[in-house]
Amino acid sequence: MKHIILLLMLLTLVASGCASKDVTVPDDSKKGKGIGTKDRDGKDDVVKIDRDKIREGALSEDQIRAQMASLFKDIHFAYNRHDVAEEEKANLRKIADWLLKNSHVSVLIEGHCDERGSNEYNLALGDQRAQSTKSYLVSLGVPASRLETISFGKEKPGCMEHSEECWLKNRRAHFVSSK
Repeated sequence: MKHIILLLMLLTLVASGCASKDVTVPDDSKKGKGIGTKDRDGKDDVVKIDRDKIREGALSEDQIRAQMASLFKDIHFAYNRHDVAEEEKANLRKIADWLLKNSHVSVLIEGHCDERGSNEYNLALGDQRAQSTKSYLVSLGVPASRLETISFGKEKPGCMEHSEECWLKNRRAHFVSSK
């Protein structure tokens, strides 16, 4: 009986030590916009990476962060629109290609709006922007399970000026690493 209990305890320890192969890696080495940066609250963005994929000859964690920071640029939208503009589709195709080659990375897509309109309207529009960005990436073959969305409406502006140039910067889908 003691041997069975000891064996069960040993199996439990082994199983719990091997249960997770994902690792969350803080990254404060990049200061630009996009993935691999500090978020607006000053917290580190993290990249969810499957270490077994890295061991299989994929990119290192630093290489992944560097590629994501240079590739995952904001997608901008026309006033009161949520459809992905033709000029943004080439960038989304590059992002989709990268995500398909790096199947161990997940992404959060934030929908943002400019300051005009009610909070409720902008939250809904931000959600539509995030969802249309996700839908386009899914249409290019990226699994929906690796893409999460959230809307911030007008609550987290990227630019604080009151001008059309600034408002355009705020009407965006912003990519951050999945937490």
